[in-house]
Amino acid sequence: MSGDDRPIMPPVRLPSEAELAREALAAPLLVRAVRLARWAGAEIRVGAGGELLGEQLKAATVHLGLDGAEDGPAAAADAWNLAVDTGLLEIEEDADAEPTLESDETVGTATPGPELELLTSGGPTDVLEIWQGGLEALLADAATPSFEDLLGGLGGAIGEDGQLDPDSIDLDALDWNPEEEADFLDGALGNLYLLTITDDAVSAGAMVPLPVLAASMIVPEDMDEPTNEVLEEVSAAMMRLDEQFRLLEPIGLVEYRPVDEALIEEAAGESAQGAAPDDEDVTRYGMVRLTPLGLYGVRSRMLDAGIEAPAVGDLADADAETLLAALPGHPEDAAQSELEQWLDGRTPLDAARALLDAARGTDPGAPRRRLLCQQALSLVDVAAEPALREVLDDRELGGLARVWLAERGAGEVPPPDEEMVFWLTVDTLAAQLDTEGDDGESSELRDLMRGLVDQHTGFFDRAWRVDHPATAEVLEAMGRVHPDRKAAKEARKAAYKARSRV
Repeated sequence: MSGDDRPIMPPVRLPSEAELAREALAAPLLVRAVRLARWAGAEIRVGAGGELLGEQLKAATVHLGLDGAEDGPAAAADAWNLAVDTGLLEIEEDADAEPTLESDETVGTATPGPELELLTSGGPTDVLEIWQGGLEALLADAATPSFEDLLGGLGGAIGEDGQLDPDSIDLDALDWNPEEEADFLDGALGNLYLLTITDDAVSAGAMVPLPVLAASMIVPEDMDEPTNEVLEEVSAAMMRLDEQFRLLEPIGLVEYRPVDEALIEEAAGESAQGAAPDDEDVTRYGMVRLTPLGLYGVRSRMLDAGIEAPAVGDLADADAETLLAALPGHPEDAAQSELEQWLDGRTPLDAARALLDAARGTDPGAPRRRLLCQQALSLVDVAAEPALREVLDDRELGGLARVWLAERGAGEVPPPDEEMVFWLTVDTLAAQLDTEGDDGESSELRDLMRGLVDQHTGFFDRAWRVDHPATAEVLEAMGRVHPDRKAAKEARKAAYKARSRV
């Protein structure tokens, strides 16, 4: 994707890199991988894929204190594989090694890799890069069928000697499309990322029911009532996600409450009925949330894929023009945080001058920029006063400058003439319309329009004459949404006059 075709995500609020690095170092799977990498100092012999075999795996399981756990060897193998994938361990194959598909013979040696020292002596960025590398490896594993499932599709491709004959592999029998599987998981993580940013409850820490996440990927937006076939697809997606999130939780990507094992057994013993879970039982169907580290990891992948995924604080070093141009895509609280961080690095006077200069213009986005400029200026103290006085005679900025000075009780502020009052009124309404988008019919906007008409006798007769690029557009909007029918009719007439004048 490129240019205007690239998706744009809402801005995400992330902890500092130092906090994220601490989370990464505390991820259970990475903790175990580090312990095994240090344990491998005596040169551990490994199999064809760098894996631990036989007694070596048993020793690793004991070293991690997992020998009493049913899945202890599997957990130890996962930690070892992560150490290999992230460079915490280096594998050197024997020169005469001839690996087979299934072999208990060691064909190489594992020793601590350079990333192990970097993990402890490097900075937060180094830690996060190593963690991200581990995440990529796990995501690839999560989108890959198990070895047992894969063997089912290999059929006669394995000879009596245990060797794999590539020419005999029936790819259709595998019933596995690597790209589709990867896209499925990326889609789930993308939807979960979006839910975390846009849903107040989820952003505050609430978990997302697995059926809700699966439905967001399967059920078309325009489908009022899902069909049984669609519900069966949702159920199948839930089971796939359950397996994948179980695998991804130990790396710290998600916090996950798995699907109730009893439900999985029921699903295996009878055909899918496509019934949606009861609300009271929804937690039995799995609950998931991205951790702050998970948000960081998914965002990093989005950026690599060319998706615009801003984070709050990205604009702290930007110029005022870039700041005001970017903020319209931010939710209100994120925009406020962005403004505060931008102002922190500047003096009030310099910030005010830069903002005012960036707010000028007659293009369609200019009213919104001036509204954001007002929002930013409300956060600066009286040290910015000289900058506001410098624009008192500016038609585009004089009105908002007077408002700022009046709110702070400044003296000797000349009153605005009628032309400036009406220009500022049209500019403010244009900014509000731009803020609300295509709807533009909120009760707050209707109340604002009615108040303006009530305060000014002959408002529309004066308003259509205002020399503002958005005059006709604003009057047309007033004709649509003004609650009084007579006033709405007058607004439409005034809009026609404004169009004719142009």
